[in-house]
Amino acid sequence: MFHIDASQLDHRQLNEQIQHHSGELLITGCLGQRFIGAGAEQGHLEIAGTPGNALGAYLNGACIEVRGNAQDAVGDTMNDGRIIVHGSIGDAAGYAMRGGEIYVQGDAGYRAGIHMKAYGDKLPALVIGGAAGSFLGEYQAGGVILVLGLSKTGRPIVSNFPCTGMHGGKLYLRSDCRDLLLPEQVEARPASEEERAGIGRYVRNYCAYFGGDQDEIMASPYTVITPDTKNPYRQMYVLN
Repeated sequence: MFHIDASQLDHRQLNEQIQHHSGELLITGCLGQRFIGAGAEQGHLEIAGTPGNALGAYLNGACIEVRGNAQDAVGDTMNDGRIIVHGSIGDAAGYAMRGGEIYVQGDAGYRAGIHMKAYGDKLPALVIGGAAGSFLGEYQAGGVILVLGLSKTGRPIVSNFPCTGMHGGKLYLRSDCRDLLLPEQVEARPASEEERAGIGRYVRNYCAYFGGDQDEIMASPYTVITPDTKNPYRQMYVLN
């Protein structure tokens, strides 16, 4: 594994070094450098520290693993690959992602999954182990968002205004969501056995990365939220 000490590097210098090395990389001393791993197509990049905004932007097949927290826009417009964060993340994670998977051990900030979309045979997935902030799944057009609510912070599993403008995809919450306020243009119902089986692989991966009992997590009630068939937002994104 090739080692890069980022403690004295700005984001341009760090990313130049990353681009010159393929395979397995270890970055230590990371403190807020932006765009780490942007567009990477292969290899495994392990980061010790706190990467800055747009970690893994436009990621196209590589795997990025963070041993700590990450800032805003993790996986911005990513196309393929995997991002694993052993901590919490900031706002707008998975913005416009159209492929690949993001796994977050802890909490997510505002607007996670905004404009997420499916593209061709790609099905993007954003898995949040803790709680999510307001505007979760805003304008979601495809893919899967799964929030497990495993953190012990006392926060609700999702904050205000989830699924605003949602017109595609599915959002799963590990909760019966009796007190959740949703817009009129979406439908919430208990997940079917087939849907529970479908999200089981994401829970299995989550437990493999961060620990936990898969059977115990899956034994909880799950709510799935989808746009209803009369969703007016859909008309704004489909040519007539």
